[in-house]
Amino acid sequence: MYQVSKKQHFDAAHYLRGYGGKCEELHGHRFEVVVTVEAEALNDVGIAFDFVELKQHLGEVLKRFDHVCLNDIAPFDSINPSSENIAATIHEELRGRLSDVAIASIEVWESPESKVTYIP
Repeated sequence: MYQVSKKQHFDAAHYLRGYGGKCEELHGHRFEVVVTVEAEALNDVGIAFDFVELKQHLGEVLKRFDHVCLNDIAPFDSINPSSENIAATIHEELRGRLSDVAIASIEVWESPESKVTYIP
């Protein structure tokens, strides 16, 4: 089994409705996102999955989150834009784009010390 990962970031604001703490106020993060895919075998070139292709798909998903207030865009206009929900949303959007490999995990780092890992 091979695992291939790609990391990208986006900058966004958000607030957590009903949180009951300071994160209920509007604030921002540089969200780091790591997607990891799995492949059983290598292709004829000797790679499990192309980094360039993975970067392209992840970038297309993340561009709608960049420099916005996440609470203003779907699905976060109806669910909290927690790192957990962000990771699950990224997974759902990537799943349709990456039919040749399995998505092993999505990591969302909201700070250098705090991350969520979503494992489908």
